[in-house]
Amino acid sequence: MESGDPTAAEDRNLLEKAQAGDMAGFEALVERHRDHVYSLALRMTRSEADAAEVTQETFLSAYQHLAEFRGEAAFGSWVHRIAANHSLMRLRHSRVVKNAEEEIKGQPEFNERGSLAEYPESDWSRRADERVLDSELRRAIQQASDGLPESYRQVFLLKDLDDLSYEEIAEITGDSVPAIKSRLHRARLALRDAIDRFYNDG
Repeated sequence: MESGDPTAAEDRNLLEKAQAGDMAGFEALVERHRDHVYSLALRMTRSEADAAEVTQETFLSAYQHLAEFRGEAAFGSWVHRIAANHSLMRLRHSRVVKNAEEEIKGQPEFNERGSLAEYPESDWSRRADERVLDSELRRAIQQASDGLPESYRQVFLLKDLDDLSYEEIAEITGDSVPAIKSRLHRARLALRDAIDRFYNDG
């Protein structure tokens, strides 16, 4: 944590107040980091209702464990990991209560090269207008991401979109770093295939 970072310095000051019992200090921390936490939860759960609940659970958990937080990492990184944990727990619970057949049917197949064996059906037709083209490409990538097996998509979101380290992801998911690297590689291959297919399907 860099001492020259004004955001981190403000967080540290607010954290000290919150740990001393100043509720206003904690409320200020919530205000500063709520949108980021909600954004992460929404990307992971793909549900506004779940993301809102995860956000509440995240800051409740942070408040309950304030005394244990020693500042080894930035406060923002700490609540970020808490949010990822709560998102994963909610997803795991959803998988338990869902019908197993629906879950299996919704997952794509991968071939030996780690590429998608079949592509999800979607209207990704190319058009002349560049803004429309960009929109179509973003949708193609989004659909490819949504079609990844859950464990692959989670690793992709945490590493490539939220820039967590392999070690942090391992701590959150409980998986080994080699397993995480393997899943990330296969997820990237699948997304690359989606982009290649978009440009090659005239």
